[in-house]
Amino acid sequence: MQKTPMSLHVAIVSYHSVGAYDTGTVNEDKILSSILSGLGISHEVTVWSDRDLDWSRFSHLLIKSPWDYFDYYVDFLLWIAKIRALGIPVLNDLDTIQWNSSKEYLLEIASKGFPVVSGLILEKGSQPDLARIQEQVKGDTIVVKPLVSGGAKNTLRIPVSDWENQSARVAELLQAEDFLAQPYIPEVAEVGEYSVLFFNGQFSHAVLKTPAKADFRVQHYFGGTIQEIQPSAAMLDSCQRLMDTFGKDTLYGRGDGVEIEGVFHLMELELIEPYLFLALSEKAIPNYREALRKRLLE
Repeated sequence: MQKTPMSLHVAIVSYHSVGAYDTGTVNEDKILSSILSGLGISHEVTVWSDRDLDWSRFSHLLIKSPWDYFDYYVDFLLWIAKIRALGIPVLNDLDTIQWNSSKEYLLEIASKGFPVVSGLILEKGSQPDLARIQEQVKGDTIVVKPLVSGGAKNTLRIPVSDWENQSARVAELLQAEDFLAQPYIPEVAEVGEYSVLFFNGQFSHAVLKTPAKADFRVQHYFGGTIQEIQPSAAMLDSCQRLMDTFGKDTLYGRGDGVEIEGVFHLMELELIEPYLFLALSEKAIPNYREALRKRLLE
């Protein structure tokens, strides 16, 4: 049965921007707002952490840009519980978002046999042990990042040869939260990181994010560049299988990874608030619009 736009009032869930994660980006909240307006759907852009907002006013929540959730993770989990109790339909759904909010999910995906740059969890309050780390993390350079994080926050690249000089910093960070130790992947700096995007589980478009010279962080605010690409058949097949297995029934999803000896290795499966590169590909907005139409109006 076809729904009528008159019965809908949608919250575009964003965050209170202080410029930390969206400097220099195209405002995709505005693009999403334009798409919903074109579909005749009433909506508002909201802030997930707004304690005065009456969420029960909305028919649906579209999670778009809560880009600071990892800075206020306990509050974010409480917000998820609050929205779950209200029973409001959420895209992507809350179970998927909570599962995807900790990088522990990478170990689960790896355990199912998918090629993943996973790593070893370093528990809060523990002392970093290089020998233990190297049992799981091969190579001469280690990347250490918070288990709940984004935007390369507190991400360190540590040569094994310099571990003694850096271990005190890692131990200091571990006093605050859990971390993940991963192998450094030279292909990220040499080639870049691929992002393959899906709407309603179907491939839409893909980009290659290349870091600035002498850096390994591909985020635009560290000087990285982005270009649209056509993924290889093998890469697309790998990402499609990941989405089919771990991103079922998602409105949007983004598989980030690298090719190592011709095999796509997942680095992040972004199912919470990925930037969708809507202004970079001419296919992106029409594909997103059709996915939204099917979700909200059919």
